[in-house]
Amino acid sequence: MTAMASFVLVTAIISGRWQTFVPTTFILAVLGLYLHNTLRGKFVVWAGLIGQLHLRGDERILDLGCGRGAVLLMAAQHLTTGRAVGVDLWRKFDQSGNSLEAARRNAIAEGVADRVGLHTADMTALPFEDSCFDVVVSNFAIHNIGGSAGREKAISEAVRVLRPGGRLMIADIRGTRRHAAQLARLGMSAVARRRLGWQPWWVVTATRPENRN
Repeated sequence: MTAMASFVLVTAIISGRWQTFVPTTFILAVLGLYLHNTLRGKFVVWAGLIGQLHLRGDERILDLGCGRGAVLLMAAQHLTTGRAVGVDLWRKFDQSGNSLEAARRNAIAEGVADRVGLHTADMTALPFEDSCFDVVVSNFAIHNIGGSAGREKAISEAVRVLRPGGRLMIADIRGTRRHAAQLARLGMSAVARRRLGWQPWWVVTATRPENRN
């Protein structure tokens, strides 16, 4: 995309025709938006979202599709005796440079390796017991699952591993309306879906109700 924008911009300058600046402006705007969302914007938004969780420091947190660990490691920085666990299939076409080794190196660089666990696992079949996490998060990952049935399975798995009173927070670029509806059907409480400012993505939050006798 950067190469395309550069080509159109050079062509516009050489030709001196104002019409060629229109596609250039559009391409550069899209590129800037993409870079903001995947780089700086993602960190700023998730810093705020994690802050809203008001973590004590002893929680067990699960990140579905953690990739190189941007959100996972940010959450781990809020922990003391807790643990942040990330799962991913480490597919390069989901995220450039995506690998278990990259996530591990980043955890060491951020000084949180002792609070982080990494697993190669499918988010539609999590290798964890029921009700074992206090918080489940996911960033730009569930939409990578092919087929609505697979995405629904991932949501069901996220609810399954949440403890009563546990909280769920999913940010994605599509499918969030269906996620919210499914969470409501599964009996989750305080289900909400909101757009993150001018960002072209949404966040869905929900809480697993406490057990009732």
